[in-house]
Amino acid sequence: MGTSAGALSSLLLGMMLTYTPGALGANPGLVARITDKGLEYVAQEELVALQSKLHDITLPDFSGDVKIKYIGNAHYEFHSLDIHSCELLGSALKPLPSHGLHFSISDSFIRVKGKWKVRKRILKLDGSFDVKVKGITISVNLLLGSEPSGRPKVAVSSCSSAIRDVEVHMSGDLGWLLNLFHHQIESKFRRVLESKICKIIQDSVTSDLQPYLQTLPVTMEMDIFAGIDYSLMEAPQATAEILDVMFKGEIFSRDHRSPVAFLAPVMSLPEEHSRMIYFAISNYAFNTASLVYHKVGFLNFSITDDMVPPTSNIRLTTKSFRAFFPRLARLYPNMNLELQGTVVSAPFLNFSPGNLSSAAQLEIEAFVLLPNSIKEPVFRLGVATNVSVMLTFNTSKITGFLKPAKMQVELKESKVGVFNVELLEALLNYYLLNTLYPKVNEKLTEGFPLPLLKRIQLYDPVLQIHKTYKCLRRNFPLIIFFFLILFSFACVVSPLLCAGFL
Repeated sequence: MGTSAGALSSLLLGMMLTYTPGALGANPGLVARITDKGLEYVAQEELVALQSKLHDITLPDFSGDVKIKYIGNAHYEFHSLDIHSCELLGSALKPLPSHGLHFSISDSFIRVKGKWKVRKRILKLDGSFDVKVKGITISVNLLLGSEPSGRPKVAVSSCSSAIRDVEVHMSGDLGWLLNLFHHQIESKFRRVLESKICKIIQDSVTSDLQPYLQTLPVTMEMDIFAGIDYSLMEAPQATAEILDVMFKGEIFSRDHRSPVAFLAPVMSLPEEHSRMIYFAISNYAFNTASLVYHKVGFLNFSITDDMVPPTSNIRLTTKSFRAFFPRLARLYPNMNLELQGTVVSAPFLNFSPGNLSSAAQLEIEAFVLLPNSIKEPVFRLGVATNVSVMLTFNTSKITGFLKPAKMQVELKESKVGVFNVELLEALLNYYLLNTLYPKVNEKLTEGFPLPLLKRIQLYDPVLQIHKTYKCLRRNFPLIIFFFLILFSFACVVSPLLCAGFL
């Protein structure tokens, strides 16, 4: 299964106390869905975490004076109380619509051992005792919110615990001592233990869970050009079975961030509950990335003769183009050419059932390289191509790969007469396959990071492609999923995929 010291990154991103900053009415670029199956697993993991915390409880001594038959007034002490063992048996974690999460434990017990002492002047009696606290129930409501930074926050809005029965065993045949415990101490013992349990939960949320939630990235650097915004968009939407968490999911320029001219599409996740977690990521995230990289000219290129393989029969020289460009060779004899390619507009990614594709429009301008570094424009081409995209999802990010497609070339403008573009089309296809596509795929291999808390590990992805968004389902070692939901929760994460975890 794998291990982790934390839980997944955004279940507790959820149910905000306040509305996270974001454009009114805007749609999220990423959505994370946690199902009842995922919450059930988290509840089971919490039993282990809470049991460990209960062993750390320090119980106070109980002392006082009591009148004992045949002995008179005496001073008693019940001290050195220690939780010897505990077993938490039943647990549940449920979303509370418009509120947060409800965590409950039932049918549990704790065993406490200690020592007793009774003193009457010079008379001293002592021994040990064993208390079994049975039928413990714990009920906790968690109010989830967000900070102005877009990070999540969590608070305990209510906590209660109750004890059904206290069973006591004393060393020695001292029935009066048992009566003393039940009459003088038991009610105090119950109140102390119940308050200690809720204090552990409150302290754990404040000192463990909230700092852990701060490890969720609101923005992440992708490279020198771009970052990604993972701030929360709005209060997660909860029903009796699921919790959806909305992220902005926008790629922005690190040099100068400006508003995006289009909104993310509305996403409708499949009604599936077989996995613990589902992620959905719309094409908005990818298309905002395309805007950034287009603006910095990442996809622009230049081809010169020294980039053409030595064995090629086609050279970027006016002499090589003589048969196709007689006038070009006459005007500029024995000179080198340079082709400069520019993407006309940012190519957008399109989702359709079972397929990801993108259409790109390029302009390629040819220059003759004159002496003194002067470039003389001679013709301009229009290029259109469609590419398909393969995506993969690993332990922390989404990566991609472009599948090559042949381009169509047409002559847009010429200062050297009309010519057949087939020769140039072959040259351009060669360049794209061997230079431009590898460059883009190298960038795609770097990946699209997911908004995960520290020490999160995912595994076994299953991807589905739907119209306008991609669905990914995944299994994941769920020590990870909520390493503690009271003491370190955090849950879920990101969307481009409708992702599920088993």
